[in-house]
Amino acid sequence: MRILKVTETYAPFLEFGGPPVKVRALAEGMAQRGHGVTVLTADWGLEKRTEIQGEKVTTERSPFGWRRRVNDVEAIYLPTWLHYRRVSWNPAVDRYCRVWLPKFDIVHIFGLYDLLGPAVAAACRKRAIPYVVEPIGMFMPIVRNLWLKRLYHRLWGRKLLQGASHVVGTSEQEIEELLAGGIPRTKVLMRRNGVEVPKSWPESGMFRKALGISKDTKLVLFLGRLSVKKSPDLLLRAFAEIVKRFGGMPLMLVFAGPDEGGVKSQLEQLASYLGVRANVQITGPVFGRDKWAAYRDADVFVLPSQNENFGNTAAEAVAAGTPAIVTEQCGIAPLLANAAGLVVGHSSGELAEALARVLGDKELRGQLKGGCAKVTLNLGWDSPVREMESLYAGCVSQCAGRGQTGRLE
Repeated sequence: MRILKVTETYAPFLEFGGPPVKVRALAEGMAQRGHGVTVLTADWGLEKRTEIQGEKVTTERSPFGWRRRVNDVEAIYLPTWLHYRRVSWNPAVDRYCRVWLPKFDIVHIFGLYDLLGPAVAAACRKRAIPYVVEPIGMFMPIVRNLWLKRLYHRLWGRKLLQGASHVVGTSEQEIEELLAGGIPRTKVLMRRNGVEVPKSWPESGMFRKALGISKDTKLVLFLGRLSVKKSPDLLLRAFAEIVKRFGGMPLMLVFAGPDEGGVKSQLEQLASYLGVRANVQITGPVFGRDKWAAYRDADVFVLPSQNENFGNTAAEAVAAGTPAIVTEQCGIAPLLANAAGLVVGHSSGELAEALARVLGDKELRGQLKGGCAKVTLNLGWDSPVREMESLYAGCVSQCAGRGQTGRLE
């Protein structure tokens, strides 16, 4: 099959969190299975990024923006004229669709609240090309600019979702949200996310050494965007309670991730107010081996989100052998509960109790660490990729059966 994946953010722009990592894993997985895969995305400064990182990947100009090929996946980075936060205006998308869209069998659109997905979806509907939408946890507007998000659904989102052959959710929680939002059950498919572990692990203690944290200090890790949705302030309040409760125990809380909307400054002020500023470090984003070193060196990982369609970072922490504490609002919660981690309500009190249990009970911590390996066995990308391959083939077959364009290669 010829597959087009459409996403607002893609590698190497990993500072945008889970979406670019997920899309890359699915795209490269499909390419490994012999399919032709192209990713259409926005350019967030590829030329400058390539120069700074000194990448050996060949990046070349195309009529529609920068083009590069990595692991048999072609990526087209459309020029970005204007952008607001993660929303960009990419006028070249219309020209790209006129020239190239008819050559694809199936289109997979990731995310909502951008302009790229609706433009491609409208072109698909015009040309009777089947497409799949994966909201990646954005279907329910819960934080920031709620009226704008509702306006988006009225202008573009409703047509985008109604015209999709299928809508993909990554947890039972997200599936229920889609159904409650009026998406027909026959259109909804659940497919979990996966974890791509490194081929070799970084040396133990590397992350602690870089931050000057001793091996005797109990390290609590939050890794991800510092955003209101992920509730890092809730974790900070719970951690402050633990510092008081475990007076003599050396403790450190590390927030590793890009700042969003000034949350970093708010956390620094809150830490000072709570009297734990000396026990808190905010490092900024970490990627690659540094990210995995952070997971490995932590005693416990915490994801206290208000809403998380899956929770890739918790899955990565578990894959690195570190127990996780997640809120009930995280889609991955049922996979981790009492096996590789603890699940709590969205409150600082429950988070504090869970932290106290994991940090204060060596036997429990050992049991959860032992469960990490078992849980990780069910978190690979092979199964999700095969599910998508089957879904795509079914969409193309149905399209061909109705006398529309479609072919399998």
